[in-house]
Amino acid sequence: MQIAISVVYSPGPREVIETSLQVELGTTLSQVLACEALAAHARTWTIDAAGLGVWGKKMGPNYELKDNDRIEIFRSLRVDPKVARRERFVRQGAKKSAGLFARRRAGAKAGY
Repeated sequence: MQIAISVVYSPGPREVIETSLQVELGTTLSQVLACEALAAHARTWTIDAAGLGVWGKKMGPNYELKDNDRIEIFRSLRVDPKVARRERFVRQGAKKSAGLFARRRAGAKAGY
């Protein structure tokens, strides 16, 4: 029995490569990534510590795929999100019109 899956990879920001495949029921993640249909894109993939996932959840290479699964190949982060947030704050400054609590209700306490 054939099942439909999709393989998604983002080699860079705002760039997504998505491939739809039909595979046999019981196929594992590692078998899909080794198949010929993905060979053209496999050169750009860097499967490292970031790993693989199905619908956003990390899965091992022996995970058996189900119908309509979406395989995601994660790339590692280049910048720590906390550091990026600090740098954005330094660039924008401490303005009243910027930040999480910029829009306040009239007469409300700070932060609400």
